[in-house]
Amino acid sequence: MSTLDRFFDVNTPNNKPYLSISIVLLSSLLLFTGCGSSDDDSTSEDTVIIVPEETVTPVIDYDSDFEATDWTEATHTKDVDPNFDEVFDDTQVKRLDFVVTEANWQSMLDDMTALYGTFGQSTSNNDLTDTDEDPIFVPAEVFYNDTQWYRVGIRFKGNSSLQTSWQQGILKLSFKLDFDEYEDDYPQIDNQRFYGFKKFSLKNNYSDPSFVREKVAADVFYDAGLAVSHTAFYTLYVDHGDGPEYFGLYTLVEEVDGEVLDTQFSSDDGNLYKPEDDGATFAYGSFNEENFEKKTNEDDADWSDIQALFSALHDDTATSDPQTWRANLEAVFNVDAYLNYLAVNGIIQNWDSYGVMPHNYYLYNNPETSLLTWIPWDHNETLQDGKMGGALALDFSDLNSADWPLIGNIYADEEYKNRYNEYLLSVSQTAFETNQIQAKYQDYQALIEPYVTSERSGYSFLNNSNEFYQAIDELISHVEERNDAVEQYLDNQ
Repeated sequence: MSTLDRFFDVNTPNNKPYLSISIVLLSSLLLFTGCGSSDDDSTSEDTVIIVPEETVTPVIDYDSDFEATDWTEATHTKDVDPNFDEVFDDTQVKRLDFVVTEANWQSMLDDMTALYGTFGQSTSNNDLTDTDEDPIFVPAEVFYNDTQWYRVGIRFKGNSSLQTSWQQGILKLSFKLDFDEYEDDYPQIDNQRFYGFKKFSLKNNYSDPSFVREKVAADVFYDAGLAVSHTAFYTLYVDHGDGPEYFGLYTLVEEVDGEVLDTQFSSDDGNLYKPEDDGATFAYGSFNEENFEKKTNEDDADWSDIQALFSALHDDTATSDPQTWRANLEAVFNVDAYLNYLAVNGIIQNWDSYGVMPHNYYLYNNPETSLLTWIPWDHNETLQDGKMGGALALDFSDLNSADWPLIGNIYADEEYKNRYNEYLLSVSQTAFETNQIQAKYQDYQALIEPYVTSERSGYSFLNNSNEFYQAIDELISHVEERNDAVEQYLDNQ
């Protein structure tokens, strides 16, 4: 009998197993949990920051005396290269199972209540809670292809999408996975990896009835030659005490502060930043260390590379001596990669990104070049005109350059504008070519349709299956519209 069969009877229709034996794992666990209070947050100008008075800090007391019987070098260790073909396969929808004890699951829910209020209830003004607190990690057993990964750290993740899902009473929440989060407690899982990967985000495709925006946008960025996370479709089943429950179709996303740096750059030794809030706009005088959270080299209190980018960007030579200004900017920032990014981001349309919102990107100081490089992140809101006034125009005529100078100052330079135009043409003819992308949409629709249409109430953002089909049809039309927009823009230059 396989490892997974020890817990579940997998011989049931539609690949949705039900509990056949009471969870054997529970009998070997010692555990207890805490309690929490409730709260709230907002994205409006009237946001009131509410810090929970009490957060949940569960004491996890798993039996440490266990044998990792499924452990192999290829599947569980960091001594192998990441297996992209296994983990990020575009031709299959794969499956993950989480087994988490009832008490630990309750700790996760109690913590969410402490952070964001009662499940299924919105605030009176529908505001969202502004908090820097992440949901808590707990250990869980993860199963994939009848193989077990042990004491994997899992937690809920997200910001507005997480809070909104919670307040709407939808338990299809995004997760963050860290495979060696608990290695200090369990020496057996020291440097545990999932086919060479340490961390993932498992995204719930919030606000995307097509389920493919995160995937397709990442495909386009990657095909255009930019550093970006790999993605793949997975179904998720969670057993938190009553047998496996289908949580729906998710998109597995490679973490930037993991194998993206290891495999798409010469090394992961450089500074990686995840900018957020006012400083992330690069507006004059807005630099704030707190707005540039370090994801690597956290103990090194040095932001001189970011400060150098601020200085070069706002130097007066931009108008008096543009050649010198460009040379100084290119000494600290990979401008060419950024122009490529702007072209892709503009063609596909992405309102939830720099130029409208001060987040959803990383900056990495590439040790090979000593240049800060832009890495896009979080693409579920792409491939549509969007909210908050919509995605930016291709000529940035709707951009306030003073508020968003990393676009405004660069596009105002004639040489950089010409390079941007060249990238627009190239991307429209290659990575976002109409026939190729329309075929991709159709292929992905056929691939994920059975898993989308089998999502259930309380674990889905769809009201009915027609929303899925309509969203795919809109995307198929969108790609043609966007390439027509590129052609019209270039004709007017």
